[in-house]
Formats: sequence, structure tokens, C-alpha cells
Amino acid sequence: MKKRVVIGCLGVTLDQGKRATRWTRWRPSVAVCQSAERPIERFELLYPVGEEPLAERIAKDIQTVSPETVVNTQTVDLSDPWDFESVYSTLYEWARGYVFTPETHDYLIHITTGTHVFKICWFLLAESRHIPGFLLQTSPPAEDNADKSGSQRIIDLDLSRYDVIARRFERDKRMSLDVLKSGIETRNKSFNELIEHVELVATRSREPMLITGPTGAGKSQLASQIYALKSDRQSVQGAFVEVNCATLRGDSAMSALFGHVKGAYTGATSARPGLLKAADGGVLFLDEIGELGLDEQAMLLRAIEEKVFMPVGSDAPTSSDFQLLAGTNRDLWIQVQEGRFRDDLLARINLWTIELPGLKDRLEDLEPNIDYELEQWDRKYGKRITMNREARDRFVRFGRSSSARWTGNFRDLNAAMTRMATMAPGGRIDQKTVDAEITRLERSWRIPERDDSNSQWNIILNAVGASELDRFDRSQLMDVIQVCLKAQSLSEAGRILFAVSRRRKAKPNDADRLRKYLARFNLDWQLIKTHGTKATIST
Repeated sequence: MKKRVVIGCLGVTLDQGKRATRWTRWRPSVAVCQSAERPIERFELLYPVGEEPLAERIAKDIQTVSPETVVNTQTVDLSDPWDFESVYSTLYEWARGYVFTPETHDYLIHITTGTHVFKICWFLLAESRHIPGFLLQTSPPAEDNADKSGSQRIIDLDLSRYDVIARRFERDKRMSLDVLKSGIETRNKSFNELIEHVELVATRSREPMLITGPTGAGKSQLASQIYALKSDRQSVQGAFVEVNCATLRGDSAMSALFGHVKGAYTGATSARPGLLKAADGGVLFLDEIGELGLDEQAMLLRAIEEKVFMPVGSDAPTSSDFQLLAGTNRDLWIQVQEGRFRDDLLARINLWTIELPGLKDRLEDLEPNIDYELEQWDRKYGKRITMNREARDRFVRFGRSSSARWTGNFRDLNAAMTRMATMAPGGRIDQKTVDAEITRLERSWRIPERDDSNSQWNIILNAVGASELDRFDRSQLMDVIQVCLKAQSLSEAGRILFAVSRRRKAKPNDADRLRKYLARFNLDWQLIKTHGTKATIST
């Protein structure tokens, strides 16, 4: 068994007693050493200046009841034992200079004596592990009890050791994750791990968070759920303000974000507070932040760092303390290289980056999201819609097949479920309804192939001899080409195409992987980006 060391301060009032009658009184510093079942090897007794006689008397009395206990008395210079800064600094410096050996000793911090400030400081030092020990609370005996040692209780600040508390924390954690996932019982392991990460960040930090991912992956919904979680934890008191930056254009962007004063420009007949001010004390979600102009980006950076900004036409700054959530489906690093996004703003909002996967990367979650969409329909219209087993199996099989492209991700799923719920005969989605919806989805996802021999598709595909390719290779290649045509750079296209596998690589080189894939078909980036016009393939 480890030997025990008690650390405590002298009880200037509770430890008093000069005459022989003192042994009839309960004195906590003495009583803590009276238990034969819990012997104390050493007592580190701190006492304030001027209390040396009492400290020496208590040390002798401890020796009387527990001869094996070594009492080390040490004076501490405390002009005001109720001053938190002074007490904490003194105890902190004492702890830093003390040599702890937790591998051989258990340290018990006696919190019964001393002012309330002392007790708080002992707690903080134990909780932060500056003192690697447990709290020791002693209590006096009942009046009719001849044993004057009283009772003792050891408090371990490792909360995971307490079953009731641990269960409460686990329940709260599950509730938090449930909020972030909108109550959907998601099954995708990577996504669930991502949400656990978001929960930790959302509850512990007020720094900006950048939410990335393809269109329809759920960036706006996650942002609103982060706000809901923070609101439940009472870490924000203000409103949730959401704006799609793609809708802000020209001079109106400045006014919408930062507000304006009356008469700031023609038509400004009244003052406008702006969205940043509306989010004061709350959360501001700027979706598609990459669409902001450079001037707006500069003002936003100052607002994030200094909590102040200048409304349009104003000579005086205004303040707003908000947490920023930013969303984008673009590669902001590429935009920085192209001079369309400020590198200092990206560095500021990129402290926590949450990369949401698309539906194609979370096909395990297709079924629970189907249930969620039906529940949302019920809440919105007050009408329950069900789905028979054959229809459900048919739709799930299709949704997980290679025929389902899910280019709009969860927006596609939402639209599909809305259409089927609307058309469901008798409030029950049957296989016929599902078959009709599958046909519609396949038609909407079909890659256009024109007869025009000059079309970008035919020029590229004919150049690589698409007719000689297997259907599987042809479909895959067409998907890759489509991504390349929409991307701004080879690196961006690679990040989109290898979004899942790149997470498992310490140093992903998406551009090189994509370049090698295209080379298999005698293709290169330049050919694709010029849409095949005037391009030749070297063979």
C-alpha cells in the first residue's frame, strides 16, 4: 500500500486549545491523524505568519496521538487569507517547489481548515493536477461519541470514477450528439467520429469554425445545430443569424453585413444595424464565405479579431461579440493563390475545419435519413406517411447502387422523399411510386451526350477512344471529367475525387493521383479545361 501524506493549513480557530481540556474538543488537524486504520506518514502543515506557537502545539499533539507521523510546519506569508489572488499564488508556488512522488505516496489535501478561499484554491490545484492528490474532508463526531477523531471522506476529482456522474456525463454527451445529428441515428463510423469532434469543439471553444463540403452535404443544418447545442449549454445568449454570401452583391454587401447610418448613400433613409450587429452575443453563419469581396473580407477580419467594425457612412465604430461559423464548397486555399480570398482571413477562420462528406460517402446513413425525412414531413404537414417494405428495399438498393449519383447529396434525397410523400396513394409509398421516382432521379443525373461532334464530351471521349472502353471505365471517366470541368484547379478536382481515401494518407497528393489517372487515357488537365477545342492528343 502507498504511504499517506496530508497537506493542509492550520485551523487558527478550529485547532485552538492550550489546556488539558483541549483533548475533549475536536481539532481537525489533530483528528486527521488519530485513525489507526489510516496511518499518516507525513503532515505538511502550513500556517500564517504569527501563528507559530499554535502550529508547534498542534505538531506536538499530533506526535502524541500518532508518533509515526512526521509533521513539517511551514510558514506562509499571507497578509489577507481572504484575498484569492494572494492565496492562490502562495499555494501555487508552494506546490511548484514541493517534490511529489505519487508512485509511492497518496496525497490528501485537507480542506476542512482555512478560509473558504483556501478551500477553493486547494480544489483548483488538485483539479489541475498541480497537486496530484485527493481532497480530504473531515467532520466532528456526534456529541455522545467518545471517539474525538470524527469522520473522514476522501474526494477523488476524477469524475469518471463516479458511476452516477459518469452516467450523467455520458447521457449529456449522447444528447449533445443527438442535437448535432438532428436526432438521426447515423451509422457511418467516420461521420460519427466527426460529430464527436464537433461536439467537443462547439462546447469548449468560441473561436471561428469553417464547415466545408459539397453542395447539399448539410453545412447550414450543422451550423444551426451547433447554435442549438451552444444555446442549450447557455454558452450563447444572442440569436443565430444566417446569410448566404452568394446573395450579397456590390455596395449592398457592405450595408447588409456591417450596417449603415442614415444618409450614408442615396436611398439610405434610415439606419440599418447589419447582420454582424444582429448576431451580437450569438452565432453568425456566413455560408459560401468565399463569395465575399476582398473589402468585405478585410472588415470581417477586423470584426473577428477586435469585435469592432465601421458601419457604412459612420465615423464611429460599433461592436459585436459573435462567434463566426463559415461555410464553403470551394477550395479557399486555391482562391488565396488566385488572389480572390485573403490569406490572413483564411488563417483566422481555419482554426477548426469541419469537412462534411457527401451522401455517396455515407450510404450507411441512407435509411436513417429516409426515416428522418418522413418524420419531417409529418411535423410540417401533420400527416403521417409510411413506406411499405418492398418499396423501401427497392429505394435503398437503388440509393446504394452505382446508378445513384446523388450529385445534390442530401438535397436530392430530401427532394425525392418530398415528391414520393406527395404522390403516395393513401399516405403509403409503394413500389410503383418508388420506381417512378428512380426514373426521375436517373434522368436528372444523366450526363448530357450531344450528337454535335464539336461538343466537349465527344471531343474528349472520342480522343481517348471511349468506344473501346468498358462501360465501367467509361462511366468512371465521365464522372472524373465532369468534376474536372467544374473545378478551378487540378488540386481541387483531386480533393473532390479522393475525398475519402485522402484522409488515410499522411501526405495526400491529390493532384499527382489525378494526373496519373488521366494519363492512363492519354488525357491531361489542359485538354479537359479547353473542352477539347483545338486540342490534340499525342499518341
